[in-house]
Formats: sequence, structure tokens, C-alpha cells
Amino acid sequence: MSAQTFDRLWADAVREHPDRLFLVFRAETGEMSEWTYAEFNAVVARTAGMLRNGGAGAEAPVHVALRNCPAFVAVWLAAARIGTWIVPVDPASAARDIANQVERVRPVLGITAASRAEVYREGADGVVPVVVALAEDATDVADGGPLSGVPVGETAPSTPTDRLAVMFTSGTTSAPKGVILTQANYATVATTMARAVDLQARHRWHVTLPLFHANAQYYCIAPAIAVGASVALSAVFSASGWVPQARELGATHASLFAAPIRMILARCPEGEPPLALEHVWFAQNLGGDHYEQFARLAGTRPRQLYGMTETVAVVCADTHRPYRHDVIGSALPERRIRVEDRSNGDIAGPGVPGELSVLGTPGIDLFAGYLDDEATTMKSFRITDEGIWFNTGDLVSADSDGVLRFVGRVDDVIKVSGENVSLTEVEAAVAQAPGVLEVAVVALPDPVRDVVPVAYVVARDPANPPTAESLAHWASLNLTPAARPRKWHLIDELPRTSVGKIRRFRIPR
Repeated sequence: MSAQTFDRLWADAVREHPDRLFLVFRAETGEMSEWTYAEFNAVVARTAGMLRNGGAGAEAPVHVALRNCPAFVAVWLAAARIGTWIVPVDPASAARDIANQVERVRPVLGITAASRAEVYREGADGVVPVVVALAEDATDVADGGPLSGVPVGETAPSTPTDRLAVMFTSGTTSAPKGVILTQANYATVATTMARAVDLQARHRWHVTLPLFHANAQYYCIAPAIAVGASVALSAVFSASGWVPQARELGATHASLFAAPIRMILARCPEGEPPLALEHVWFAQNLGGDHYEQFARLAGTRPRQLYGMTETVAVVCADTHRPYRHDVIGSALPERRIRVEDRSNGDIAGPGVPGELSVLGTPGIDLFAGYLDDEATTMKSFRITDEGIWFNTGDLVSADSDGVLRFVGRVDDVIKVSGENVSLTEVEAAVAQAPGVLEVAVVALPDPVRDVVPVAYVVARDPANPPTAESLAHWASLNLTPAARPRKWHLIDELPRTSVGKIRRFRIPR
């Protein structure tokens, strides 16, 4: 198990691969910029000087509200160098959200875009002493640019257990929690995820998911650093442009969620030549038809994984040959898991949904805890003679060979007349119905069946939406009786997190 610092991992990569390409950035204009490991290390040194000059340190964090850009990567690595920590947040956060975030972490620096600086300053007013506004392009990291300070070399002030980030969860069912991550957390996820895909220096990750989210940091950039691979970073996600951009950037690897995959399938121009990617991670349930369509488009069968911000590296991943669309696979060699029947606390039998728990060490291969929330932290960890178990709050079921299938969050599984129904699985199925772009399924009380599923549908073509009758007919042919939505509502869009997760609690009932 790694007890290394993330800063040391970066320093080793620079020393071993100075002339290898590290970062290729595609701006929203299509302009391309690139840096080798040695060149970007100079950027990191200047940025570390700017952060230190601004007062950043172990007790003085940096609040980062940036979309995908070189400056985000530079601030992250510079924070690791000088022993401070970052709080990466959605750059589209409203002033009220920013006010809540900065009040909780009390940063000495706020870094945002010039185009959103007015909203940011409104939220940060009276809390953040210095706000740095950036262009979110290559000019931010140029010598003499806004991130330039007196260069800071390898100072090694940090230990593996020092805090490096507080990352707010997506908040799909409740208010976001602040997940505390250490230097060792990032070093562990880097080496573990590189090993999980046999990543090599010749590979290149296509990063279009937002950098402030765990996926891009954990599964793409950190592992690339571990082996001296490169990262192709796009400023924005474009469903219609995802395939041609991956080709243009020379990507070999990618990571996506199910919702962006469905958007790519809906928006990719007809006749677009397929890619020849070597590996694609995906998370969240994807229907079989959508899976096969995307596999043809990507040139490789996507591999489903399961992980959380709190678990740092993934817990399990599909190991079938060929990969399947409907399983999250088996635990990684580094992981030990338990699937517990919530009715009696015993190990759940084959096919029985149970809550997934993961054995680990907080601050190393599990998050260190929740920010200023000791009660929730203690509730999430269970100390036993075997060690410390983290209760994920997710339900999975195992087949007779121990292969896991994701069922949903504990709150996402309902009982309809005594029969378990996974809202997540119903959503993945209905998303494949004719005329449907995306769907959210919620539970509503029913006097006869206790609760029933109800669907909120976004049409693929708003000018020609599917009817409730056609959807009900489709469901009668494709879903079990208990899983069929009892009502169908057409809406313009779903409330989602920045990475496409549905915020069911924000759907008007």
C-alpha cells in the first residue's frame, strides 16, 4: 500500500520522463497547446510561488472554481508542492453556493474565471482575501502570466497523510459532503488505476469530464503521471464533437459516465468513422443497445467500474472477456469487500441485493473523513477486528461466481407490492425506448402497492415527443410489471450534476 506523497509522484515523473509530452490542451476555440513534463514542471514551480505568496499553506487552502484548463492542473500540482490543499468546485456554482463553500473552508485564495468573476466575488465577499481571475486558456500558465510567482522547487514539506483536497460530493440525494483527501490518497489512486488498465507511457487519456470531479483526477490524470503517459484535455464536453476530438487529440484511453455516452450517441453525426481506442472506463448503468452502439463507435468495448469519491481508487471492475454492459465485475486485487444483507447483517446470498462495504485505511486507500462532520464520518466507518470498513450506501448483488451487479443507492431501490425495483435499472432501460433522450424515475406513494415508479422523460426530438401511451406500451414489452412506471411525464430537461448524475430530489413532484 502506498505511503508516498502525490508531490513525490509528480517529481519522479518529471525526473524520469522530462521530454515526454504531459499535457495537450484543446481550447474551446479549437486552438491546441502542449507541454512536456519538464515544461509543465516549470509552470508548477511558478504557480507554487504565486500560491505561497498569496498565503496558502496547511491551514490556508485555495478555492478553485475553474472549468477544464491548464491552470487547474497547475494549481493542483502546485498545492501538493507547498503543502496546501485545494477545494475544487463546479465553476458554474451560483453566488449562494460559493458563499456556502468558502464559509466552510475559509480559503485565503479564490481562483476563478474572469468571465464569472462578478458572481464569484459576490459569493466570496468578506471571506476570501484574494481572488485571481483567469482566462482559462494557455495564457494563464505562461511565464509572467497571472499564476506566475517566484519559482518553488522540490521543497518536500508534506507527509503522506497531509491534506491535499476537499472535494464536495455530487449531492444527488442530499446536500454535498466535503470529502477530505490526502497526499497518499492521490498517490495510491495513481498507482492503483495505472495498474488496473496496464497503462503505459505511450498512452493518452482523453479528458472531457470536469476536472473538479473525482473521475478525471482519479482515473485519468493521476495514473498518467504515475507512468509518464499524457493527457489530452478539452475545455468543454461536446457530445457531437467527442469522437472527432478524440481522434484529433490522438487519444487511446477515455473515461465517461452513462449519461454523456447517451448524449454522444444522440448527437454524433451520422457516418462519423469509428475510433480505435484501446480502453474506455464507464460508470453507471448503460442499457445493452446503447452499450453495443458506443462500443462500435469507440472501437473497443467499454469496461464498467464501480468507485466513489470516498473509495479513492475503484473498488471493482468488469473482468469478463468480452466486457459486458450489465456488471461492475469483481473486486480489484488490492480490495477486500463485503456485501451485507440489510435485513439481517449477514453476507448476502447470490442474487440478493446487499450494501457494499470496503475494507481499507482512511487517508491511504479510503478518504480521510468528512469535513467538519465527525458524526457522519463515524457512521460511515465501521471498526472491526479485521480493520476499518467503509459503508458505501450502495446496493449490489453478486452472482454465484461473485461477480457484482450495481443495483443503486440504498434509497434508489423501492419495494412495489413487496418486489424490489431498482430505479437506476429502470432508468437505463427506459432511456433506450424510442423517442427518449434521457429519463429519471422516482418513487411515489400508492395506496395499493405502497410505492410505484413514475417516469420523467426528456424527448430526443422535442418537436416529436413520444406519447405516454407509446411509452407505456414499450414498458409492457420490456419491463417486469413491478418495474413499469405508472405515470409518464414529459419535461424539458432533468436536474443533473456536472457529470450527468440525476438529482432526483430536485425533480418537481
